[in-house]
Amino acid sequence: MPPPCRAQRKISLPRRQEYRTAGGVLPMQANCMTGELMTSSIRLALTLALSLAIVPAAFAAPPTKTGKTDKGSVLTDAKGMTLYTFDKDADGKSACNGPCATNWPVLKAEASDAASDGYTVITRDDGSKQWAYKGKPLYTFAKDQKPGDITGDGFLNGAWHLAMP
Repeated sequence: MPPPCRAQRKISLPRRQEYRTAGGVLPMQANCMTGELMTSSIRLALTLALSLAIVPAAFAAPPTKTGKTDKGSVLTDAKGMTLYTFDKDADGKSACNGPCATNWPVLKAEASDAASDGYTVITRDDGSKQWAYKGKPLYTFAKDQKPGDITGDGFLNGAWHLAMP
């Protein structure tokens, strides 16, 4: 181990260390630094580490998958359950709240999720986030029991529809 840095020493022996980040390993060269130079170096290293952690989120997978049903291909949630749209939703706003949302659970989004490839995140009346596709909020149907079920299609005099890719 090299001796500690001292102001009167003319030469400091560098030490190589690696710091683990979400984006991989960040090699750092530790030299004899003090004061503002050390603070700037730490800020730079933290900024780089944070940037490496954020980049994978920008390339996140879409919030839906495509599944097969008797009526063709449909959008599904991560569990393979059929997704639906509601005719009464307008301008990227959900009209399905309260008991409606109990029967038609929303495809939830996280506050950190970002729009891409036709998908957007809308804010519901209760403040929670929901995925929408091409401006239409997405829902599952509580009475669908297994992947491929489409029992909600045409429900409420045809107001509910399969979400198509």
